[in-house]
Formats: sequence, structure tokens, C-alpha cells
Amino acid sequence: MDLIKRGVSEIIPEGELVRKIEKSIQHQTPLNIKLGCDPSRPDLHLGHSVVLRKLRQFQDLGHQAILIVGDFTGMIGDPSGRSKTRPSLSIEETRLNGQSYFDQATKILSASKVKMVYNSEWLAQMSFAEVIRLASKYTVARMLERDDFTIRYKAGEPISVHEFLYPLAQAMDSVAIDSDVELGGTDQKFNLLVGRDIQREFGKEPQVILTMPILVGTDGTEKMSKSLDNYIGISESPREMYGKTLSISDALIHDYFLLATDISASELTALKNDLEKKSVNPRDIKRSLARKIVSMYHSEEDAGAAEEEFDRIFVKKDVPDEIETFSYAAPNGTVGILQLLLDAKLVDSKGEARRLIEQGGVSVDGMKIADINASVQLLRPVIVKVGRRRFLKIVPIAP
Repeated sequence: MDLIKRGVSEIIPEGELVRKIEKSIQHQTPLNIKLGCDPSRPDLHLGHSVVLRKLRQFQDLGHQAILIVGDFTGMIGDPSGRSKTRPSLSIEETRLNGQSYFDQATKILSASKVKMVYNSEWLAQMSFAEVIRLASKYTVARMLERDDFTIRYKAGEPISVHEFLYPLAQAMDSVAIDSDVELGGTDQKFNLLVGRDIQREFGKEPQVILTMPILVGTDGTEKMSKSLDNYIGISESPREMYGKTLSISDALIHDYFLLATDISASELTALKNDLEKKSVNPRDIKRSLARKIVSMYHSEEDAGAAEEEFDRIFVKKDVPDEIETFSYAAPNGTVGILQLLLDAKLVDSKGEARRLIEQGGVSVDGMKIADINASVQLLRPVIVKVGRRRFLKIVPIAP
């Protein structure tokens, strides 16, 4: 229980989990530990790793991990935490994304001790009469207790009837696999509770709910998300992973160690004391965190190399050994900086280029560009730096 409770927000109810584990040990029967996979987001980051690492802990304790890919529910679109309807996906898209999810998730999970199933296997078989009977087991009033539905309803935002079916469909997943414990982020609490209610309606022993905190992204304020560009991807290169980790605020260091690594409780306590007493420079603790995270998803050698490269580029103000090149034909050997950034695909629009320049995020051969109307002479190769880690060598060619 000490291991299971580490970093957990809530266990509902904890006493039931203790009884389930005692029964599991007595009868030498593993518990079914359920985690639903969102097929609309196939690229996993450290935010996803929080709950995946908890699932791995259950695996290490001898229990059965079950990943449910919501290929069928993906056609509904999970409204959790949404201020508007989420676009639905086709079965084909959800299947492809589900496989990608599994391939990345097994960087954390033991692949030989996990079952991956698609919920279309049972949900697609339900008749309309069965769906009606399922819907009759829950009320609109209960559905509107969800914060996101309440906010949208009060704001006059549309709520489609099919969105009410999502928690019920997710609950049927728990019924289908005889879930003993379901894991999820705190934003999934309502859906997980519905699972308990519907299991009871079908004569099943209700699952225990275990929720994990939402990891804050590198911006220090919002939930880690690829759409907000504040994420650290678990499949990213060691260099990107190391640099992004160092960019987090000092206030997040403890949470990242707690939720995204497996350091011991005693190490965590010592680290917390160091941060509170300021006996160690937070920068040094952050470097240790960055090495730890890179080592987890790559290797210790990769972590060391990433740190050396970071120091060379950002401490010694050097450039990487290997830089991607881009051949470019500039009329008369000169091009406006906005056009160059756009043509080289360093930005998606001139508006983005303007913002980067105004924020001091663009330099050419080490010289910061401050004027959005500046021109770059391309009589020889130049190195363009965008943001903190993106380098590109522009090689001039004849137009």
C-alpha cells in the first residue's frame, strides 16, 4: 500500500482496495487493473507517464494490467475537461493511434504483462435496445454534476446527447473486463465513479478508483499538453528531453521527481528539504532530474551526452556538432528574415516569426535579430537559431 499510495490523489474507497489486495494474495489471483487509452492523442508525454507508471507498479506487484483502447468511444469523443464538443474519430484512426499508444506505453509498462483490448469488441455488439436500457440506469441530473457539463450548460454551450453516453460506455468497459481497479487522472474522476455504479447495476463487484494528479507542463501553469507546446515527449531525443526538463520552474522540481521518476521515499524527502532550506542550488537539482528522466527513456550514456551538449551550447555558448542543413536560393544573395524562417519551415507563419523575433528568440550566426524587417545575406552558409534549442544551417545555392 505504501508503493500504491505514492503520489496518488485519491483512492475511492481505500478500505475496499485493501480488502481486494488481501483477497488477491489469499487466493493467489491477480487483480484486473484497468487503464483507458485516449486514441485521439497517440503521442505520449510525461503527463501520460504519471498514470502509466502507477500501472507498472501494479504489474510489479503481480497484478494484471489491462489497456483499453477506446476505438469505439473515440467515435463519441471524451468531453472530460472540455469547454466544447470534441471531434470524433473513425475506427481506422483510433486503431492506428491505439497501436502507437501501445508501442510508446511499453517504454514504461512490461509488454509481456499487459493485455491490450479494443472496446469495440463489446460496445459495437450492443443493440439499440441494450443502449436504451443502459441509459436508463443513470439520470441527467447526475450527468450534470460533472463540472465541464455544468459550465457548458450555464454558458449556453451545446451539449450533444451522445456525450452523455461516453461515461456509460466507459463504465461498460469496466463491466466487460471485470475491472477491480481503474486508474485515471483527477479529471477522469466522474467517469470512473460512473463505472462503479454501472458495475453494481450488472451485479458486479464495483471497482476501486485510483486517481493521479495532473502534471503541470513546462510553462509552469497549464496541464502538460502537446497542443499547448508545454510537453516533454517520452519518445523525444535525449537532447530535447534534457533541455525541456531544465526549462521547468523551480516550483515544479519536487512534483516531477515524485510523479515522473522512481526515486526512493528517503531520496524524495532529502530533496524536498534541500529545496525548502535552499541548501542546494535548484539548478543542480534540476540537472539531476533531467539526467534521471533521459536515463529512464534512453540510457545513462545518452543522459551524459545530452548534458555535455547542453553545456556546450548554452553554458559555453557553442553550437551542436551536428546541425541539420537547408539549401536555399536567395535572389541577389539576400532575403528578409521573416521569409527565410518561413521558407526554411522554422515557423508555420510570418506572424509566428514576428513574435519570435520580438521575444528575442531568433539569432543568425550568434547575433540576435531584433528587427522584423532585417535582411540576411546568404553569400556563405549561416547558422540560424530559433528558440532555445533549434538550429539550422542555411546553405546558399544559385537561384
